Amino acid sequence: MKRHLILALVGTLAAAPCAFAQDAGTSASGSRFAIVGGVGLNHPTGSVEAGATRADLDGEAAATLSGSWFVNDNFAVEAWGADKAGYRVRTGDGKVASVDAQPYALSGQYHFGTPDRTVRPFVGLGYYEMNYDNETATSTGALAGQRIGVETAKGPMATVGADVTLGQHWFARGDVRYLHGSSDMSVNGTNVGEAKANPVVVGVGLGARW
Repeated sequence: MKRHLILALVGTLAAAPCAFAQDAGTSASGSRFAIVGGVGLNHPTGSVEAGATRADLDGEAAATLSGSWFVNDNFAVEAWGADKAGYRVRTGDGKVASVDAQPYALSGQYHFGTPDRTVRPFVGLGYYEMNYDNETATSTGALAGQRIGVETAKGPMATVGADVTLGQHWFARGDVRYLHGSSDMSVNGTNVGEAKANPVVVGVGLGARW
């Protein structure tokens, strides 16, 4: 299901320039709301540390959705979230566990230039939370048969990106988000260390504004 959704979004992005070419060149000044649907590759840059044991994390792509309110042509407040992305927990002996991660965030953004520009870079800073669930140990390995728990991660989020105008109401977006924070990790109810995912989410999307 997730794969079909991602393929559909990518197909929409590829077709968008032709579909909305007739609308191009019209100013979007005064538009106060925007919504963007897309895909983000969730790549953890941190690791899991439990005592002397260290494990690496692998992420995956997930569907994303954001909504923005523009205070004026340059300043916006954005609510952003993503579908669940599976993390694989790996040690030197291979995969030992898996967990689902789902982030959501609220941030302020500054969009450079005027709305009639073809390309508009933007930067943002905000706060995020990452919920973890479906923590599962593999049938073999160091955590086999253990009950794993990972607490919600919270912290700052920084964003850089750019919008490419396709018409008065349509645009394509590319962005990169860095989420910084750690979570307590437990095994059989006992705190054993921290999960420091600190993911970078690289996203592309198609947006509408009005």
